[in-house]
Amino acid sequence: MKSQASDSIGDTIAINRRRAERRRELARSVRDIRSRLGAPENRQSTFEHERQHLFADTRINAAFAAPLLALIVAAISSLWVSPQFMGAWFLVTICTHFLMVVISHSYEKAPSDQKVRVVWRRRFTAGDLIYGCSWAMFFLMPERIGSGEGLVIFHFATLLIVIAMNTMQSANLPKCLLASTLPITFVVTFSFLQQSSAVHYTLAAMAIGAQGFFLILGNQLLKNANTMLEYRADKDHLIAELETANSVSDEARRRAEAANLAKSRFLATMSHELRTPLNAILGFSEIMKDEVLGPMTNKNYRSYAEDIHGSGEHLLNLINEILDLSRIEAGRHELHEESIYLHDVVAECGTMMKVRAKAKSIALHHAHQADLPRVWADERAVRQVILNLMSNAVKFTPVGGEVRVNLGPTSDGGQYVSIRDNGPGIPEEEIPTVLEAFGQGSHAIKSAEQGTGLGLSIVQALVSMHDGKFTIKSKLGQGTEVIVSLPPSRNMNYAAETNQSPAVAAAQQNKTARSA
Repeated sequence: MKSQASDSIGDTIAINRRRAERRRELARSVRDIRSRLGAPENRQSTFEHERQHLFADTRINAAFAAPLLALIVAAISSLWVSPQFMGAWFLVTICTHFLMVVISHSYEKAPSDQKVRVVWRRRFTAGDLIYGCSWAMFFLMPERIGSGEGLVIFHFATLLIVIAMNTMQSANLPKCLLASTLPITFVVTFSFLQQSSAVHYTLAAMAIGAQGFFLILGNQLLKNANTMLEYRADKDHLIAELETANSVSDEARRRAEAANLAKSRFLATMSHELRTPLNAILGFSEIMKDEVLGPMTNKNYRSYAEDIHGSGEHLLNLINEILDLSRIEAGRHELHEESIYLHDVVAECGTMMKVRAKAKSIALHHAHQADLPRVWADERAVRQVILNLMSNAVKFTPVGGEVRVNLGPTSDGGQYVSIRDNGPGIPEEEIPTVLEAFGQGSHAIKSAEQGTGLGLSIVQALVSMHDGKFTIKSKLGQGTEVIVSLPPSRNMNYAAETNQSPAVAAAQQNKTARSA
């Protein structure tokens, strides 16, 4: 058993360690993305490596398209240029093209830590420069005599096509775009300017204009690539955030489940292990303080026995209230509803509180409207609500004060119970605190009134289970009034008027309230 337990603990520790490492890795990823997205001036350099990948991928995908264009150009140019020259040019162009393809393949296969090196950008730029020079050589091929203007037009058309192709391939790296297009434009422009006709001058100007246009187009393509990469980074950022949130949620759920398990074990232990010795403490201390087995000669011993009995009762009440609140929060507290007179329950609670009120010379007034109908409720739960509220009122009312309990119908056909005292009151900012579990106001802390701080939490929960409302009205120095109101669906007359059972009427009323 011990070995199995140790193995289970070891597995749990290992799982937690892996989860912690995963959270740290996700946190680092989120920080990296945030730092990258938070520095717009560095975005272009940040996306340099991503654009290098796009450049290499484009060159690899165009591995057979560019040679096909070179073959077509060489075949057509044979009409004006010697086939031997065109064959040699075609071989040189193919070799430079496949040199770029090989460099791109090498880049894609390189490890991530090597891809960030500047040497790859230099290789791409040098390769594109050689590739552009090889195309520039085409426009320097010696033409046959009598070629006419047909070759000139073909040169200009080839210029446009080649520059457009290189712009599409090299737009992701501006230096490579300039290296692959400027040699061609320079050679063609220089060649046209060597002629003395207006057509050649016009074509030279158009070649320069075409170069400028494609540079602008390449710049726009570069912006589009950066925008795409920014969107991708934003998506990665959101995914990392979601992964982090999911990891935190899983960890929180695991902790909540562990806490819930610990809470269940603690409550089970409290219910059995604490109540059992408490029964003995209460029983024997009661026998001692009442001197059942004979008088005590020492009065201090009797006082000690009374203190032990009082402390034991307080501890037992605390345990019972914690267990009640836990059952309510867990949804295991069932209401045993029946038809009852609310004023009978209030009168019974008032009778039970008379002894405590008399001990502090507090006047306890009870008033209710006659002929109030029955209500559909759990008598034990209603009694617990009224007792808790009346106990608080008596507890915090000073000696010689008064507590008034009123019972009557609400404006919508339900019933209410109002308990008002003339105690010190509760500051408005402390009302949310006293409504929380174990919450106590400043007056209760200063006066060291005995209590657990669970009474109002239990009252709220029980009233909510009856679809009712619980309200506190208090002003500092003017006392406190608490109001518990039950909805009209709990009124037996309402159920009779709608020809429904009280349980069905209450359920429908609750459903209507939730939908509203």
